[in-house]
Amino acid sequence: MIETLSEMHVEAARIQQEIKDYLGLRTSDMVFEYTSSEGKTRLDLITINPRHNQAFLFHSEVGFDKIDVLKKMLNYVQNYKEKESSYTIQWVAKGGKELHTSYFKASNIMDALQKLYYGRDMNTITVFSVVLNPIS
Repeated sequence: MIETLSEMHVEAARIQQEIKDYLGLRTSDMVFEYTSSEGKTRLDLITINPRHNQAFLFHSEVGFDKIDVLKKMLNYVQNYKEKESSYTIQWVAKGGKELHTSYFKASNIMDALQKLYYGRDMNTITVFSVVLNPIS
């Protein structure tokens, strides 16, 4: 049982590290964004693609507190490949010429697009295609 704020911070850091290690991402390529409302804590795990420097939503979880949402996120990270479909989205940033390809794990096409558009105005990206990838 976590008793002190210090123990909570240590446990949160440990779970965040475990998530990062499991995904094989660098610290600079991940953002753990916490928000609280109505007595619940929400964690948005954001990944940053170092090639085109764009941030996308990886997954969101809601729980009782920071440790609870981190445990839920770790569980998701360890199991999402079996549970969610893989999508390829081709897009261009507004004012850009280069066609980018991004990959998302999502439960459906709308979920994949929400991850693409997370935190940005929909008019800043033009989507050219969304493809459900074959199950490998």
